[in-house]
Amino acid sequence: MLIRGRAHRFGDDIDTDAIIPARYLNTSDPAELARHCMEDADPQFTSKIHPGDIIVAGKNFGCGSSREHAPIAIKAAGLSAVIAHSFARIFYRNAINIGLPILESPEAAARIQDGDEVLVEVEEGVIRNLTRGETYDIIPFPPFMQELMTAGGLMSYVARKVGKNV
Repeated sequence: MLIRGRAHRFGDDIDTDAIIPARYLNTSDPAELARHCMEDADPQFTSKIHPGDIIVAGKNFGCGSSREHAPIAIKAAGLSAVIAHSFARIFYRNAINIGLPILESPEAAARIQDGDEVLVEVEEGVIRNLTRGETYDIIPFPPFMQELMTAGGLMSYVARKVGKNV
């Protein structure tokens, strides 16, 4: 899986309320959630992003409540991945479940700047900062998790598996 996009930087401890404010949790419509993605962290965020862009953040991205709305908002907004120094565990699991690639790399999180063009070679475990000519290593997803990502998340993966066995 190759992921390419422009980086949008955020700091440490970006919680789920910053990703999708609680005032929008009365809907589970991905398109509606996408319109408000990162609104409290950057009110103009959705007007700056393009399909395939990547969020780059510091430590503990996705902390706070365990709501599934947060990774759904990111994915529905057209963002292709999140690269961070570290993730809150429940956010990590929720992102995997919906097929949102999330990549831990303290070095990439520290070095990638807002607007940098980034290429992620997921299977190879490499992030390339095309703007700066730098490369950062990541631990590749195990094959099973790569299958989940390729399928678009856990539910799609299970549906494909069940469909094959019927």
